[in-house]
Amino acid sequence: MGNYKVILFDLDGTLSDPKIGITKSVQYALKNMNIVENDLDKLECFIGPPLQVSFADYYHFDEEKIERAIELYRERFKDKGMFENVLYPNVPRLLSQLKEQNYKLVVATSKPTVFAEKIINYFHIEQFFDLVVGSNLDGSRASKTEIIQHVLDEYNENELNDFIMIGDRKHDIIGANNTGIDSIGVTYGYGSFEELSIVKPTYIANNVEKIREIFLANKVI
Repeated sequence: MGNYKVILFDLDGTLSDPKIGITKSVQYALKNMNIVENDLDKLECFIGPPLQVSFADYYHFDEEKIERAIELYRERFKDKGMFENVLYPNVPRLLSQLKEQNYKLVVATSKPTVFAEKIINYFHIEQFFDLVVGSNLDGSRASKTEIIQHVLDEYNENELNDFIMIGDRKHDIIGANNTGIDSIGVTYGYGSFEELSIVKPTYIANNVEKIREIFLANKVI
């Protein structure tokens, strides 16, 4: 494996399972736009990609409707949805061990930075991260490629082979590929093995323990 120094973690579907909060907030937005969706499982597709992309892809909204849908989504999400969320098993232990080995840890998420920061504070894991980078509330810097590139720019003293991106959706791996860094696709989140395999991550991990093995197998911990 590479001699990595900076590890980028996606948030939703990688560090935490946000299904209830995200799907109920999407459901709320749709209901207020006269679209009834009672099956939350059908809204799992909104976990990971930018909301602009998902509302366009799955409901064919134009720009005006997308803006309104996101406004409604955030109305519920910032009040309740961001806290209807749970860390995956062993995540705090993994983060603690990585920090002990002097890795720099970064959250790299399509979620707005302001929400991502509140979520990691809610879970009491903020002390493990050197940087949190998400999208902007105005919709800019929403793609994972832009987010990863922003992280690379922040750590411009490092070489590309110092970085690795960990995420559960193809967008995470595509972003890593586009910026020239390695990646780990995790199959315990919301992207299938098939989805991840197509975009060719450097590694695939089916649980948090496998991530630990990739980085810490040869280290004394």
